[in-house]
Amino acid sequence: MTDEKSSDEAGSEAGEVIAGIYADGWSRIVATMIRFTGGDWDLAEECAQDAFTQALRRWPEEGIPRQPLAWLTTAARNRAVDRLRRASTEAAKLRQFAALEAEPPPPVYTSDSEIPDERLELMFTCCHPALNLDAQVALTLRSLAGLSTAEIARAFLVTERTMGQRIFRAKQKVAHAVIPFRVPPAHLLPDRLPSVLHVLYLLYNEGYSDQPNKTRLSSEAIRLARVLAGLMPDEPEAQGLLALMLLHDARRASRFDAEGDAVTLAEQDRSVWDQDRVAEGTAILERALRRGRAGPFQIQAAIAACHATAPTFGDTDWPQIVGLYEQLGRVAPSPLVELNHAVALGMAQGPETALPVLDALAASGRLDGYHLLHATRADLLRRLGRNEEAEESLRAALELAPTDAERRLLERRLADMRMPGR
Repeated sequence: MTDEKSSDEAGSEAGEVIAGIYADGWSRIVATMIRFTGGDWDLAEECAQDAFTQALRRWPEEGIPRQPLAWLTTAARNRAVDRLRRASTEAAKLRQFAALEAEPPPPVYTSDSEIPDERLELMFTCCHPALNLDAQVALTLRSLAGLSTAEIARAFLVTERTMGQRIFRAKQKVAHAVIPFRVPPAHLLPDRLPSVLHVLYLLYNEGYSDQPNKTRLSSEAIRLARVLAGLMPDEPEAQGLLALMLLHDARRASRFDAEGDAVTLAEQDRSVWDQDRVAEGTAILERALRRGRAGPFQIQAAIAACHATAPTFGDTDWPQIVGLYEQLGRVAPSPLVELNHAVALGMAQGPETALPVLDALAASGRLDGYHLLHATRADLLRRLGRNEEAEESLRAALELAPTDAERRLLERRLADMRMPGR
């Protein structure tokens, strides 16, 4: 009985260690194997998966290695060599294996520190501009985050087959377009880095929704943003993205109530905000801003910091937020920036100042079909005492709201407006 218990405990301990290594180690091993196999993404992932399977089988009996990442990487490399050797009857594989045999023998890693960290190359390959956005997202989640095809499919509300085809086509595009597995040269970096940042922020926003099965996406996005910021310490926008994610994520616990209904920023319980994340996010932002190259993610992080550091909603520095949105509009103009600028104007200078700005945006037609345009207009009209028009805008917002939580919030606002005395 004692031996059985000890075996169970060893298995549990090994499983916990392997799960911890998987979070960061998966992408490092896959990146190393893509380089080792000459760009065979499928083989790289299969060998990485096989290495973790071997660890689950052997570590409970043999003990956890002193250098677990080196053990896993060597196991994956050995598996790749075996696969290439068995496939050597095929002419293409034979040539590939002959070339591999002619080179000096690959290293057997004995220390985790010996393993090259090629995750940056993997990020830029996954987010190469030759791939469409769907392909970039799918490859990033599969190869960098290590999510299964089923997990990615559930997160984006498509079938596993559809997502599998999307990932397959992305890998084929990498192979057929001969997309290089590398960080772009310095003269291309300013054009390519925004693509990587955009994909990571898209993943974060997908996971920041009200759907529980998407929460892992935001956690993975933050983890990958940490990796990127660590690998590119001289890029302030990488730091700005990480700061922005952390400052948003600090408010996660207050965004929905016990029934799953959305809670507005003004009504959120600030006592449950994660102050450690607020402090970390603001510190990272300050370091980035000191470089004097404020890009859109740094500016958005500065706006998020204004909200996160205000003791109460009433203490929010709305004039500063107005100025930051004006700066963001110059650096990265978009109709959403204009909408948020109008919201900040309404808080800083009153609804009578903001409504003409919002009406001009609505007249442009660039946010047709966006529920928050109508919800914002309803709030400004309500504050001006134009309740009938406000109700009309709320009904328009309700028809367009994409989630149940947002619909319930708008329904409550509509009910409140119809109460006597309102």
